[in-house]
Amino acid sequence: MSWNVIHDGDGSASRIVLKEHTGSTAEVLFLGGQVVSWKNERREELLFRSNKTLWKPPKAFRGGIPISFPQFGTFGSLERHGFVRNRVWLLDDSPSPLPAANSQSTVDLILKSTEEDLKIWPHRFEVRLRISLSAGKLTLIPRVRNIDNKPFSFTFSLRNYLSVSDISEVRVEGLETLDYFDNLQRGERYTEQADAITFDSETDRVYLSTPTKTAIIDHEKKRTYVLQKEGLADAVVWNPWDKKAKSLPDLGDEDYKKMLCVDSAAVETPIILKPSEEWRGRQELSTVSSSYCSGQLDPRKVLYG
Repeated sequence: MSWNVIHDGDGSASRIVLKEHTGSTAEVLFLGGQVVSWKNERREELLFRSNKTLWKPPKAFRGGIPISFPQFGTFGSLERHGFVRNRVWLLDDSPSPLPAANSQSTVDLILKSTEEDLKIWPHRFEVRLRISLSAGKLTLIPRVRNIDNKPFSFTFSLRNYLSVSDISEVRVEGLETLDYFDNLQRGERYTEQADAITFDSETDRVYLSTPTKTAIIDHEKKRTYVLQKEGLADAVVWNPWDKKAKSLPDLGDEDYKKMLCVDSAAVETPIILKPSEEWRGRQELSTVSSSYCSGQLDPRKVLYG
């Protein structure tokens, strides 16, 4: 193996560092199987990380790409966002049916249910995650297998904390005309009327039956994040804005200006697995330079080109 494992004193921040030939890197914590850094070849950090993150395991790290399983948010009776983000994952030497990873820029992790987990959620499972880094691209392939003798259902998300220059200068394209649940309005269902999503207040929405590709355009940095996904029908868009940010102990008062969460999620329709069945999702994050001209970026080139 040519990627590096970095151990810290008590293990809470032990991580894997992935590198690829152009110089981009990614870091993945064993705690939660959580990607906490993705830097491009110019060493620019592309994922938001809160400076006030409380390193108090088993609490998850605020930023990066935390995983929600077997429950997204409060869509169920378990703790918010489930519990796998609070567990220590292991290296997976047998990622079948995926081919074995043989490069320094791919790693496989696994989490198996424990007897303690069964007291919280009475289903035996395995969750696997493949993280692959390539030039300008970060790919995550999550898988869930039912190793119990009875079916179970779950909701799931990859929460992408994207680093942006100024949230008021960001727009999200590809979700227009879709229905969404507004979590600020008790989960009421609405239809998106805007040509693109922009931000001037707290936003917490679950967009339903979304397309496979979404563009997050940062006008000030002239950078567009392109989010492509499979097996994750919904998209969650979240920014806490000023009042909510001040109420979160692990988020700086001004941090909301520099972040936007756009999740790949399965929320509206839970995934059902029979014994021995496996679900597989896929998410690919990439960045492209965006030219901002006459007040409008042509989204078709990014979304459909």
